[in-house]
Amino acid sequence: MRGCYVLFITLSDPKTISVGRRSAAEFAAGEYAYVGSALGGLEARLCRHWRKEKRLHWHIDYLLREASSEKAIFARTCEHIECQLARFFSERFSFIPRFGASDCQCCSHLFWSPDQEDLVTATRAAFRACGVKPEILTHSVKKTLTYGRNSY
Repeated sequence: MRGCYVLFITLSDPKTISVGRRSAAEFAAGEYAYVGSALGGLEARLCRHWRKEKRLHWHIDYLLREASSEKAIFARTCEHIECQLARFFSERFSFIPRFGASDCQCCSHLFWSPDQEDLVTATRAAFRACGVKPEILTHSVKKTLTYGRNSY
C-alpha cells in the first residue's frame, strides 16, 4: 500500500537531541506531528518508525529514540502530497526548521502543539484539502498493527 502519513509523537520532557549530522536541536515537551510519505510501502515504513531497534537513518529516527508514538493517520495515494501537507501544518503550528525536509524546499516536516487533538484535527483537514481520505493506524502495546475501522 502506497501513501502519505502523519505520525503522532509525544515527548514527555524537553530535550536537546542531536539529529544526524545536523547540530543538536531543542525539542519542547508536547505533541508532534511528522509528515512523511511511503510510496514504496506504507505499512513497512510505519512499522519501522514504531520499531525501537533500528539503524538511525532519517531525522525522525533520532527523535523517536527519545519519544513515543502510538498512532498515525494516513491516506492511500500514489500522489506526492507530503509537501502540501507540510505547508498546511506550517501555517498553523510551530516547527523545527528543516527537520525531515532535506530533500525538498519545505520549512519542516515536524510540527509541534501542546495538544495532540489539535494536530489530529488539522491532519484530517489537511488530507481532505488534498482530496484524499484519511484513515487511522495504531500501534498497540503488543507491538502489532491494527487498522482502525473508522475513517476520519
